[in-house]
Parts: sequence; structure tokens; C-alpha cells
Amino acid sequence: MELECYPMGPRPPELVPGRPNRDWMDAFASRHPYRCLPLTMANTTGWEMLCPMSFTAEWNGGPTQNDITLTPERLHPDFAHFAQSHFAGGVLTLHPGYMFRTPPGWQVWCGGSPNQVKDGIQPLSGLIETDWLPFPFTMNWKFTRPGRVKFQKGEAFCFITLVQHQKIEQFEPVMKVMERDPVLQGQFEAWNRQRTEFNKRLANGDPDTVKEAWQRFYFKGELPEDTGPAPAGHVNKRRLKPVRMF
Repeated sequence: MELECYPMGPRPPELVPGRPNRDWMDAFASRHPYRCLPLTMANTTGWEMLCPMSFTAEWNGGPTQNDITLTPERLHPDFAHFAQSHFAGGVLTLHPGYMFRTPPGWQVWCGGSPNQVKDGIQPLSGLIETDWLPFPFTMNWKFTRPGRVKFQKGEAFCFITLVQHQKIEQFEPVMKVMERDPVLQGQFEAWNRQRTEFNKRLANGDPDTVKEAWQRFYFKGELPEDTGPAPAGHVNKRRLKPVRMF
């Protein structure tokens, strides 16, 4: 399967597999957030588009296009097209620089990089039917208050991943009682028991538990107390393919 990437100019932004690292995660003692596999998997389940230059965007709180001021750190031939105040109302528009085509039934979900925070501005998300659309889309950010924000060269300004959006309509949320599934209930109770005991030992300063630091059932794809086979499809590291020139 191919995600076809058609550059819209001679110097499109760099497109790379999603990177796992986040500054706020690095800042924690022992880089604790990286122990959360759902976080790191989300960070890497897609591709990032990187800013081709550093620039600042400042919004004065007004409703018009002219109320956003855009200033590159240094002159760049593509800046005027890359960053714009197009929609007004405190919305910053950035151009990914590609038209994407996906296989039938697959669409591009675009937004900000997962679990990445930026003070004063919020990435907006969009779902694009790239299996037929013959033109590119834009990436938009909404200021959360008047002020100035800076985008650094090499910073991800857009994140894309692929979804089959029509198939989600086939799902029906169903409320169930766990007691009716004794296998699942037994697995949950074993996990809950193990977690409670582990946290007690950790709180009491048990040396072996402190050294272990955290339980790894989910990270390893294991079920506690031998309550069933490990899932064959478990993944704890995403390895997306880089862009290949055709």
C-alpha cells in the first residue's frame, strides 16, 4: 500500500515518520512518561511535516486577517506562501506543501503531533477524503488568547495518520456486564490485585519494587498470573516507513 505524496512546489516541508520524543516528557524525573506505551505509540503512529524555517506569529485579539502578524526569523523565499492569516478570527494557516492520495477507502487525518503542547495556540484537526481529492489541504492553528508564539525550524507543524473513516460507522457501542465474561473478569481481577500489591510495596519502599519502578504487563503484552496467552499482535514500537522518492 502506498501513501502518494505529490509536492506542490520545489521545496516542500520535510516529511518524516512520527518521532517519539517530547520536551515535556523528557523533563520528568527518569523520563517517567515514556513508560506509558499508549503515549509513545500515539506519538509515532503517523508522519510529521517539519517547519522549513523559524518564525513568530502574533495575534492582537482582533477578528480580521490583519490582526495576525507573521515574522520569519530570517528571509526565506517560501515564507509568504507557507504561513498566512487566511481565515481570520485568530486562525493561523500553514501549508503542508503536498497533495496526498490514498488507496480507496483510506483517508488522511491531519492535526497537531499527538501529546505535543504549545502555549497560546491549539492545532485544529481535519479528516480529508484523500482517496479522491485532487487538491491539497491546509493545516490550521487557533490562538487561544492574544499573544505571540514561535515555531522553530524542524518543529512539527502538522501530523498525518491514515484512517478508514466509513468503517467506524459499522461499530455499535454496547454496554455489557463483566460478570457475564468470566475469563475477562478473571484477567481484570488478577491485574487489579497485582497492581494494588505492587503499589503498596512501592509506597513502603520495598527495594526490589523501587528498582523495578513500574509494572510492564501492557508494555510486554503479557497477562498477569498466567490468565491467558499473550496477544500475538501486540506492538510496543512503531516503525513507519520514510518517504521514498519515485
